[in-house]
Amino acid sequence: MSDTGMSETGMTSAVTTGDAEILTASACDLVAAMEAGELSSAQITRACLDRIEQVDGQVNAFLAVDADRAMDQAEGIDRRRAAGEKLGPLAGVPLAVKDLFCYRGMATTAGSRILEDWISPYTSTVVQRCLDAGMVVLGKTNLDEFAMGSSTETSAFGPTHNPWALDRIPGGSGGGSAAALAAFEAPLALGTDTGGSIRLPASVTGTVGVKPTYGGTSRYGVIAMASSLDQPGPCARTVTDAALLHRVIAGHDPMDQTSIPRDVPPVVEAARGADLLGMRLGVVAELSGDGYAPGVSQRFGEAVAALQEAGAEIVEISCPHFKHALGAYYLIQPAEVSSNLARYDAMRYGLRLDDDGNHSAEQVMTISRGAGFGAEAKRRIILGTYALSSGYYDAYYGSAQKVRTLIARDFEHAWDSCDALISPTTPTTAFRIGERTNDPLAMYQADLCTIPANLAGLAAGSFPAGLAPEDGLPVGLQVMAPVLADDRVYRVGGALEKQMTAAWGAPVLAQIPPLSGAHETEGLR
Repeated sequence: MSDTGMSETGMTSAVTTGDAEILTASACDLVAAMEAGELSSAQITRACLDRIEQVDGQVNAFLAVDADRAMDQAEGIDRRRAAGEKLGPLAGVPLAVKDLFCYRGMATTAGSRILEDWISPYTSTVVQRCLDAGMVVLGKTNLDEFAMGSSTETSAFGPTHNPWALDRIPGGSGGGSAAALAAFEAPLALGTDTGGSIRLPASVTGTVGVKPTYGGTSRYGVIAMASSLDQPGPCARTVTDAALLHRVIAGHDPMDQTSIPRDVPPVVEAARGADLLGMRLGVVAELSGDGYAPGVSQRFGEAVAALQEAGAEIVEISCPHFKHALGAYYLIQPAEVSSNLARYDAMRYGLRLDDDGNHSAEQVMTISRGAGFGAEAKRRIILGTYALSSGYYDAYYGSAQKVRTLIARDFEHAWDSCDALISPTTPTTAFRIGERTNDPLAMYQADLCTIPANLAGLAAGSFPAGLAPEDGLPVGLQVMAPVLADDRVYRVGGALEKQMTAAWGAPVLAQIPPLSGAHETEGLR
């Protein structure tokens, strides 16, 4: 239908029935339709671009859209398919890219004024692998400045809104990528995860997000924030779609000295598995209790029961040092931020403010960095610089690294009796925009469950676990697995998806109209 609909929160959109079928389809289904000659990549890409134009003014998921180049890429794939060329399993599928990945010819801002006009002269390994696989890059998505945040509110270009309710945050730092998926602007997206920046947005938007094992995906061409923690990963609406994207972007890259020279785990096969027979899952005792919203705890408990129904053995596991993870992370991460962001000095590239040309180099640096960085970036730079300073290094940064080792040992002990660990992804559902901006500690609490996996460098993912009864907003279940056992994450996620779909008759995103609160019923269903 072509009627214009309006949601209760005032978001309008107009799509045809044909567009609706394209926009809500999984990446797997889109590829099947292209191979059957029922759809072209150009049709799919145009539908996504039209959707972005219709609704993104209210969601603000995208910072930049590369429409002409996207259509050229799509038409090129269609020609190759028509010529009988054998293409990859995601060829022709559109992709949204977090604006932390360099993409030649496009601005790469990292959500910061200090890089507002910087055009990348090269393409990151992960994005290049997507292009080589025949995927179509729609554009760049919004994020917290330099990926520092849990709500996508610290972006210099305005906050992203959660498509489930426009007055709510979409998680952070990669809220733009997750919101693009939940708003049906793109079927797949790329994110990065430093302390939960893929998993947290996935949880609060009802989507799927996976942080691969550290070193499992290349960081080359990804703007560094905290180098020992950052990791690119896939964002999707289904587990199999995420696994297919994971397989495209993963693997050894000689351009990244932290890249692991090992084969990619069998993530796609794991995602398509039927059950969890013979698998033991540990519920982390420290990631529950006070501070967790009742609806989150309820849906998590139901998800655990669903995993048990799928054949898993459930046990309770104690990881006693997890309670110190938040404090350790917010010393290690700012310390690495302080080091990495020192390069933005107004001397080589990026923002440079020197109106009269009479300032010294030091003054230009001070003026430019003062204007170019936002409040949260400045807070973390100052905190990290202090933690690394003479006389405080051992007391703060050194102690935090010791806690990091203890957390890694907690995981090692857990693997003696469990194949994977599970917990809520975040203690609450999406909170309101502005609710925590003046309370950094409350904001940091959103990362409580996700940070341990980053500190230990292992694989973790968030999968939809239903809607909280008190507010009707998505809840995520987190799965954590040993280093290079990423397939276990997908095996559990795939089993949960099958159980939940069987119980509801449809995936989480179909439980409300696609852009409610944002989502409107007639437009896409």
